[in-house]
Amino acid sequence: MRTLRCRFIVVWVLWATVSLANPPKRHTKVSIKGEKFFINGKPTFPKRIWQGYSIEGLLPNSRMVQGIFDDTNPDTRTQWAYPDTQKWDADRNTNEFLAAMPVWKQHGLLAFTLNLQGGSPQGYSKDQPWHNSAFNADGSWNPYYWHRLKKILDKADDQGMVVILGFFYFGQDERLRDEAAVVRAVDNATKWILEEGYGNVIIEVNNECNIRYDHPILQPERVHELIGRIKNTKHKGRRLLVSTSYGGGAIPHENVVKEADFLLLHGNGVSDPAKIIEMVEKTRTLPSYRPMPIVFNEDDHFDFDKPMNNFVAATSVYTSWGFFDYRMKNEGFEEGYQSVPVNWQISSPRKKAFFSKLKEIVGL
Repeated sequence: MRTLRCRFIVVWVLWATVSLANPPKRHTKVSIKGEKFFINGKPTFPKRIWQGYSIEGLLPNSRMVQGIFDDTNPDTRTQWAYPDTQKWDADRNTNEFLAAMPVWKQHGLLAFTLNLQGGSPQGYSKDQPWHNSAFNADGSWNPYYWHRLKKILDKADDQGMVVILGFFYFGQDERLRDEAAVVRAVDNATKWILEEGYGNVIIEVNNECNIRYDHPILQPERVHELIGRIKNTKHKGRRLLVSTSYGGGAIPHENVVKEADFLLLHGNGVSDPAKIIEMVEKTRTLPSYRPMPIVFNEDDHFDFDKPMNNFVAATSVYTSWGFFDYRMKNEGFEEGYQSVPVNWQISSPRKKAFFSKLKEIVGL
C-alpha cells in the first residue's frame, strides 16, 4: 500500500507540474459589480423578476462541503460506510458528486460551497475526532484531496458554475500545527487556484470564523489578515475574490467588511424570516459597508411550501440564499447533503422542495 501511495504521489506531482506550466483554457469567470454577480461578463439571470423582486445578479447556492471528504482516522472512518457496500470510498463520493452537478445546474443552482476541511459529517457535532483535511500539518497539501478537488473545479468550470471554496473548518483547523502552517496553507491554495487559471472560484477563508477556532489568525479579530493576504496574491494580474463567514444570526465585523469583496451570512438558528431581513438590513448599515453582494451560504431552514420562508425573505431584500441540508435524527441515507455518506442526487422530499422553489424563482 505504501509503495502504491508513493507512486501515486510521484505521478500526481509530475502531472501537477505539467498542468501548472500549461493550464487548460477555462470557460467560466465570476466577477462582481456593485451588489451583482456576473458570469462571463453578464449578470446572472438577466432581467429576471420574481414576485416583484429582482433576481438579476444573485447567486443561489447550496452547501455541498463534503465533495472531497475523507477520514484518515481509522477509529472513525468506518462510520461513513455506504449502506450497500459497508465501506467508505472517497473516490465514489467525489464521482457521485460530479454526476449530480449537471442536474443541480438544470434546476438553476449557480453555485455551491465546498470546503477543504469539509464540515461536520453528522450535520452538527461538538467533538470531531475524524481527520478530514486537504492540508498536511505543515500547510502543504495532500495530493489525494487535491486530485479530487481538481475534478470538481474542472466540472464546475465546464458547467458554468461558481465554487465558494472554504479553506478551513473549526474542529479541523487544529490539524495544522501552528500559525505559520495556516499561512502556508492559504498561500499554497491561493497560488494553485490562480496558477491553474480557475476563474469560477471565490474564497471563504473559514466557515464561521467566530466558532471554536484554535489558531488566532482564523478568529474574528485577525481573520481579515488572511483576507488581505489572499487579495494581495496575484498571478498574471489576476486575484481571487474573498470573504469569510460567521455563525448563524451573526453580523460581519467591521474589520472583515473593510477587506472583503462580498459578505457571507448564515441563517442557522434564525427561524423567523423577518429576522433574515433584519440581518441584511443591519449589515447594509454597517459603517464600512459599501455596495457589495451579500450571500447566505448556509441556512438550515426550509418551509419551501409557505409563501414566506428564509429563502424568500433573503430574496426580497436582494440577497443570495444558500441551502444547508443535513441528515436529521432518524433520517436515512436519502437525506442530507452534508451528512456522510451523501446521496448527491435530488433524492429526498426536502431536496426536491428546495430545487423546485429555486426553479420557480429563477424562472426555469
